[in-house]
Amino acid sequence: MRKAVIIGLHFLLGCLALSAQIDADGVAKKLDLINHPEVKALKTNSDVTFKTILDTNNWKAYDSTFAASREFSVWINFELKNNTQDILKTYVFFSGFYIDIYLEKEDGYEHFKNGYFRPLNHRSEPKSYYFTELTLTSLQHAQCYIKLSSDYNKENYAAPVLFSKLEYLEFINNVQKENFPPIAFIYVYLVSLCCISIFALVFCFRLKKQIYFYYFGYLFFQIVYAFLVLQTTPTTIANLAQHFPYFSNLISESAQFTFIGFYILFILHLLTVKTFSLKLAKALKMLAIVCFGYAMLWFGFNFLHFDIEIRRFASIIIRIVVLPLNLFLFFWIVYKVKHPLLNYFVLGQSFFFIGAFLSSIVFYNGLHHVPNGIFNFPHSQNIIFMAGLLGEVLCFSIALGESMFLVQKEKEKTNLKLIQQLQKNQIMETNMRKELDKEINKKTKKLLQLYSEIEKQKEDQLKKSFNERLRNMKMLALRSQMNPHFIFNSLNALKNLVMQSRNEDAISYLDNFSSLLRTILLNSSKNTITVEEEMEMLELYLDLEKNRLGDNFSYTIQCDSREALSQYTIPPMLLQPFVENAIWHGLHPSNKPEKKLSVVFDTSEQLQITIEDNGIGRKDSSKTIKTHQPVGTNITKERLTLYNHISNTQMQLSIVDLEDKGMPTGTRIIITYND
Repeated sequence: MRKAVIIGLHFLLGCLALSAQIDADGVAKKLDLINHPEVKALKTNSDVTFKTILDTNNWKAYDSTFAASREFSVWINFELKNNTQDILKTYVFFSGFYIDIYLEKEDGYEHFKNGYFRPLNHRSEPKSYYFTELTLTSLQHAQCYIKLSSDYNKENYAAPVLFSKLEYLEFINNVQKENFPPIAFIYVYLVSLCCISIFALVFCFRLKKQIYFYYFGYLFFQIVYAFLVLQTTPTTIANLAQHFPYFSNLISESAQFTFIGFYILFILHLLTVKTFSLKLAKALKMLAIVCFGYAMLWFGFNFLHFDIEIRRFASIIIRIVVLPLNLFLFFWIVYKVKHPLLNYFVLGQSFFFIGAFLSSIVFYNGLHHVPNGIFNFPHSQNIIFMAGLLGEVLCFSIALGESMFLVQKEKEKTNLKLIQQLQKNQIMETNMRKELDKEINKKTKKLLQLYSEIEKQKEDQLKKSFNERLRNMKMLALRSQMNPHFIFNSLNALKNLVMQSRNEDAISYLDNFSSLLRTILLNSSKNTITVEEEMEMLELYLDLEKNRLGDNFSYTIQCDSREALSQYTIPPMLLQPFVENAIWHGLHPSNKPEKKLSVVFDTSEQLQITIEDNGIGRKDSSKTIKTHQPVGTNITKERLTLYNHISNTQMQLSIVDLEDKGMPTGTRIIITYND
């Protein structure tokens, strides 16, 4: 009997709970549902369905002990009543993450969805995530169930509030007035960054430079951050983040530190920090990597374990570390880097520091909640930070334009200097030719006569068998190019001595040159000469060059045995072009105090001839401006190839570029004689 009475009492209490009513037309302004005597509540697992709730009777009074979390949801139950003959609209206000409202209708229950983390396309009220409109027909009594949910592990104590239509309109109007200036600033910020980022992207594709890629990344993630801030405002225009609010909340911190990472890399290239300090450049790279790493870790951790307290703690710690480190690197850059654009960096970084510091102070000290305070306006911490960022972006945009102007100006200066130098070279060349033409013309007639006789002798030698004659003709043609080439270079050397007023050296040089020329003319009629004869001719030639170049030039000729050299034959004038090329194009342009040339005849096994100089090397020699191309070496290579075709012996040529730690130290030429 006692058990039946207890069951009956519980049933009556459940019926009384279900019969609790709230007069919607009696709500003058707003009505808090928490601690309201007509409102009952129930705490269940998050996955409990509405159908199960309808069958549940153990409702309790709704008070502050009912809080939603990731694992538990809060259900609220009350009856709404419209005592008027008109259609009545009431509004449920809820600032939490998820709210599901089930309002009784004639054919069942109508389901309304809303909340901060509810995607825009899933909301019943797209204009506002915190207001849900409920419509009651004339004299309607409707049971209302509300489910409050959260994605945080920590319990969320946000409670719904009923608003009358007039209070709702007044509230919305006040919110729009308060939010209009911040929203207008955010739109200005977005439009400015989008315009600048378009230019950065165009330059990135056209110029293919990393600095524009880093600047675009810096701007792009600032734009992402601005859209995330825009999500927290009541505006609906271009509020893209409201379509995925939960994901947007996860990436907010990551977006900030990603654009800071791109910003650091951009500064590294803008100020060419590496040219001023390698340690500073490495430190900046490491800080950028830390920012990127923190951004990825933040997103990954919060995606798997969404805990607001851990997020808040991590955010404070990283700012305590990064902001002082950033300040230290700022002063290091100012101290080390002496770049024309440094002033723009200092000004832009100052804007960033001021914005970041004030934003952090306002947020972590709650200054934006102080009544009538200077920072007491909607989204104050974000607006302050974005204002600093906008100032920084404008400074760096001007700096990029200035850098392009400096590059163009430097190109113009370089081109002007090059033109002036070319004009001077042309004037010098013209004057030199006029002065030397007279001296050269006197000797040219005699040399041409001798040259004609040599040509007649060569023509007689081209009457052998067809293949051999053809090869000999090529050989003689190349040698005929070799002799005037050497004569031309020698006369140029004589011309230089005359221009330098070294008359005695010029007379001595002319006597020695005559002796050498006589030897060349005697050997020119021969297909081959001994290596000993070639060495003697080299000694005459090097003695001439020694008299012309002075004491800073020295040479050595090493020979194991002259008798052994007489056993080998080579084409005449084979070695002289290599020696001449080493002197004129390797040693002559060199700034070294001692210019050395060595010629070694090694007969220990097979004959090996090595010509080595300590000049500027072939790579640097090719960069120097020359009045004529050094064709003697190319001619000699062709002669050597033809000689290998018509001779029983073979000579191999190799050229080695000498280097020390990547820097050219000379050239080595090796000719190997194989029987």
